[in-house]
Amino acid sequence: MKFSFSKILKEIEKKASLINRPLTFMELCGTHSQTIAAFGLKKILPKNLSLIAGPGCPVCVTSQRDVESVAGLALAGIPIATYGDTLKIFDTSVLLKKNRGSQIDISVVYDITEALRLKSQKPNLVFWGIGFETTAPMSAWAIKKGLTVYSTHKKFFPAMKTLLQNRELKIDGFINPGHVSAITGTKIYENLKFPQVVAGFEPEDVLQAISWLLDQIISKKPRVQNEYKRVVKREGNKRAQKIIQEVFEVKDSFWRGLGKIKKSGLVIRKKYRAQDAEYVYSQLLRKIRKKIILPPSACQCGKILQGIYRPQECPLFAKICQPENPQGPCMVSVEGACHIEYKYGEK
Repeated sequence: MKFSFSKILKEIEKKASLINRPLTFMELCGTHSQTIAAFGLKKILPKNLSLIAGPGCPVCVTSQRDVESVAGLALAGIPIATYGDTLKIFDTSVLLKKNRGSQIDISVVYDITEALRLKSQKPNLVFWGIGFETTAPMSAWAIKKGLTVYSTHKKFFPAMKTLLQNRELKIDGFINPGHVSAITGTKIYENLKFPQVVAGFEPEDVLQAISWLLDQIISKKPRVQNEYKRVVKREGNKRAQKIIQEVFEVKDSFWRGLGKIKKSGLVIRKKYRAQDAEYVYSQLLRKIRKKIILPPSACQCGKILQGIYRPQECPLFAKICQPENPQGPCMVSVEGACHIEYKYGEK
């Protein structure tokens, strides 16, 4: 489906004028945040309509406890492999800062097969699996192939429900994640009686999602709509869902900023515990975690991930905290709200 940029924008202006109050829509995917910033969409929207980033950056929502745990494994001499966007999160590790100059082996891989090849050279290699349902199937496949994984994979939908229970947060609609929805499908969102549109990643996709959200608010008929039908289906990718269910079980998980969210974590099943770094290195991890003492920080990444603060409201943003000197994961990841605002916004 093709949309006219200027036509959609005029429709948005007309619809927003019918709603005599401020509106806030939250985009739930870091790639959407990149599109919005790169094309300056916030600047051309009606004055009563604002967009705010949510917890759609998987690196950002990973708890500091997990960051320190993987850093501790590396300091203990265990080779670590992970995706490139995760690498710089080690710059925030307290344990690594305390042990500067220590020899550690951390490799960047661009797909999971590279990690499997590395394991043939380094038998005790641990792959750090980060991401939502989008990347979990690849980790599951590799676990079945014998790769040892430290899983911080998460299910995204429980976070959406948690956001709506937050009384500090005033949002009127969700722009649902396109990549996650390609795996989960749209059916999962249907019990959430709240305005939401699954969107693609072109600027026209995002604008169309905004226009449809306005329709739902005007009609007072909240529902889930799928703008990204060229990729996302109601039932999702059943093959990917199957391998996730086979290899992982669902448990509670800690999210940076959002705290403990019930049934949001993907933990490796006992059947595959020989590939579960949490099990294989359980004694070592207990010792590592006893040493973790996190100093107080002025970093407001947790509030930013909840949509309560915008990056500019953090006292460290663009002053002390910059991409080359990140103080928190929201500046580390290219999908992080602070990194995106630093790159495209007014500092």
